[in-house]
Amino acid sequence: MEHAHFTNSKKPVSIQDKDEKTPFFVYYLACFATIGGLLFGYDTGIVSGSMLLIKDYFDLSTIWQELIVSATVGAAAIFSLLAGFMCDILGRKITIMIASVVFVVGAVVMGAAQSKEMLLIGRVIVGIGIGFASMTVPVYVAEAAPPAIRGRLVTLNQLFITIGILISSIIAGAFSTMKEDGWRYMLALAGVPAIIQFIGFLYLPESPRWLVVKGREEQAIKVLQRIRDKQDVQAEIDDIKEVLELDKKNEGIAIGRVFSTPHVRKALFVGCGLQVFQQLCGINTVIYYSATILKMAGFPPEDAIWLVLVPNSINFLSTIVGVALVERLGRKKLMIISFVGVLIALIVLAVGFQLSANFSPDIKYNSTDINNPLYANDSCYTRLFSNCEACIEDSDCGFCFTGSGEHGKCLHVLDGDEDKYSDIGSCNKTNKELLGMKFSHEYCPTDYTWMAVFGLALFVMAFAPGLGPMPWTINSEIYPMWARSTGNSIATGCNWIFNLLVSLFFLTLTEAITKY
Repeated sequence: MEHAHFTNSKKPVSIQDKDEKTPFFVYYLACFATIGGLLFGYDTGIVSGSMLLIKDYFDLSTIWQELIVSATVGAAAIFSLLAGFMCDILGRKITIMIASVVFVVGAVVMGAAQSKEMLLIGRVIVGIGIGFASMTVPVYVAEAAPPAIRGRLVTLNQLFITIGILISSIIAGAFSTMKEDGWRYMLALAGVPAIIQFIGFLYLPESPRWLVVKGREEQAIKVLQRIRDKQDVQAEIDDIKEVLELDKKNEGIAIGRVFSTPHVRKALFVGCGLQVFQQLCGINTVIYYSATILKMAGFPPEDAIWLVLVPNSINFLSTIVGVALVERLGRKKLMIISFVGVLIALIVLAVGFQLSANFSPDIKYNSTDINNPLYANDSCYTRLFSNCEACIEDSDCGFCFTGSGEHGKCLHVLDGDEDKYSDIGSCNKTNKELLGMKFSHEYCPTDYTWMAVFGLALFVMAFAPGLGPMPWTINSEIYPMWARSTGNSIATGCNWIFNLLVSLFFLTLTEAITKY
């Protein structure tokens, strides 16, 4: 999930700053702070693998699946706005600690959920934690980091998000065989890093910038001496004061000025446009629904959950590549290469699904079965579907077959065991193992499954170095000093809104206008 970077505007980095050794404490501080990014990644990524189990457990409709996924995004969007006020009133440290507590509460509620409504509430609570973390963590790290490594440490938060997504796919795979309760462990485990972060923050200082704002200069000096590992920090305190004075002068006039100044309005159009297209490319369908996409492509659910590891690993590695390439290739070139790669990947995915649909295994009918009273009572068999794809479009029907799709029949699924057995015939509880049959529910066996894995892998490989971080990086650079905070806030709002739209309507669209 690609989210909020923060650039702290200060004076240019001096030669002296570059030469100064960064104290280990700064890295310790940054690592504990960016656990917020890890939780963000984990909680958005885990829904992909867990959804296949949750869907069967609560018998969820398409709309309920979309609600459970997008409730987190909606809550995060609203509470990231509130986080700005909390940051200013309570401080960065306390807001991050509150986010940790919220993550733990959300994890417990989701893990213990007895109904889909309770699960939805848990997802909303986790969304509140994500909203707080996405806004506060980059601010805290940027304000505590020495100028020379500020960019690197803020990028660390983005990296931790991709690590969280990667860990979520490993955990989902590990619990995928526990059909009944595996999803509970997947969702509840998010509480562990949140507890670690809370304990770690008990020993971390408040942001020196916030302390200066609140008139607690002596405390700010002590904090800076600790995190800079030197006694003379007065020059940096003066820098902070200078920037604060500038912020005060521009307070309250930014939004009006942004829209009435032509070159800033143009910059805002570019900044918002990049965020909108980042989301419309569909990255979050890959993060939230990759297991569902792989199941649609023809993989059995337990394989689909494990295979999510492929795009998520590539996402993590490609993000590191992006960090290395950004200064060498420049923002624009990296964005264009990224767009071209994403376009090719989406074509591969679409062609794969189209071929799967066109060459879906046929359903064979013979007079013996048609005249058999057993099959005459099966509502799926009697509809005489021509192939597997047509059969599985009805969620009550599954495809019973041998080998790679031979001798296929469309049969009604057995309630409670949708992914395993049919009600009657060759794939019921008695015959399936005895006859060596396979039963697929909501997916078809196909020779083109590899195209889905390849397409998803190619998609994240192209997306992660360019379209992932670049909209954030560019937004932090294209506005004049007085409009930076306002410009970033509006662009971030655009990102959240389109993230929500994509996650809320993806499954509905696969049904309404087909997968490809």
